[in-house]
Amino acid sequence: MATAAHWSQYFALRTLSATMQCFNVEENLRTVGAFGSVYSLLSAKRRGRARMNIKRSFPRLSEDEANGLAEASIRNMFQIFAVDSLAMPELLTHITWPDRVMVGEMDEVLPLMVREEPALFLTAHAGNWEVLGYFVSLLGFKMTALARPIDNPLINQWLLDLREQHGLKVLTKFGATQEVDQIIDDGGRVGFIADQNAGDKGLFVPFLGRMASSYKSIGLLAMRHQIPVVAGFAKRTPDQFKYEIVITDIIRPDDWVDQPDPLFYISARFNRAVEQFVRLVPDQYLWVHRRWKSRPKWEREGKTMPSRMIAKLERLPWMTPTLLKRLQVNSAVDAGLEPIEKAYEVDLEPGETP
Repeated sequence: MATAAHWSQYFALRTLSATMQCFNVEENLRTVGAFGSVYSLLSAKRRGRARMNIKRSFPRLSEDEANGLAEASIRNMFQIFAVDSLAMPELLTHITWPDRVMVGEMDEVLPLMVREEPALFLTAHAGNWEVLGYFVSLLGFKMTALARPIDNPLINQWLLDLREQHGLKVLTKFGATQEVDQIIDDGGRVGFIADQNAGDKGLFVPFLGRMASSYKSIGLLAMRHQIPVVAGFAKRTPDQFKYEIVITDIIRPDDWVDQPDPLFYISARFNRAVEQFVRLVPDQYLWVHRRWKSRPKWEREGKTMPSRMIAKLERLPWMTPTLLKRLQVNSAVDAGLEPIEKAYEVDLEPGETP
């Protein structure tokens, strides 16, 4: 039930939306981006969290470089929430989308769309995660996106209506398992934001040099229905409402059929696909997001990475001795067995620093 506070927040947002329509979208992006920069300076807690996440992911960056990435990330967050999400219905239409969205290499994805084959589409808190599902549905391809509802029911319904104007269906995450299975059985496509922290009982896989908790549901759905997993992102042109669609990986059933632990392989591989995009545009990742909040059991117990996990990691086709060492060192740091300085001394693979 909507409260007085809900109504006041709703009217404030609608007023902001109406006011912004009086200005060019690029002007709005620059203005809101400036507010994001100020917020970054004033919010020491969130800026500090972003900077720490950046330094742990890219340990060769200087403090100034990490601070610059943190500020750019918060600017992008403000632009997505305060401008992009409200401007999409007006700026992305059947007629205008070629002016706003550039489609990259889609040769492997288009057959899945045209033949209306079921598939899982993943993105992350990187680039603009709101654009992808909206854009796909705008082109006439059916897509169902799973999303967490906003606490304010009035704002939630308004934004939901905006998202669903061109056929995108949005499901809340809670209790949606049976509906998702039915959508896939009917040949539909389901979209996820795949870099959510899944808690202490999630499946821990590598992400940017540290173990990160991931939901098992994505891999389990892919295995149960034997369908591909597509990792895609919308990369922003700085301070503009223009995007390039980037596909970093397509994981097919043939890829995991011979793996000793298919669920671990799928989960690790789609996290690697997210990582590849983050390395491409690190300033467009939501670094304030608490991606590494939950820690695996051995770290919570103050122990080193167990041999069974090391063996699993070694079996990943893309694992290297350097990356494995980095994962072990970072795990020891998170377990309290090594000082934080050790995390900044590890060797890096070529191209790991943005």
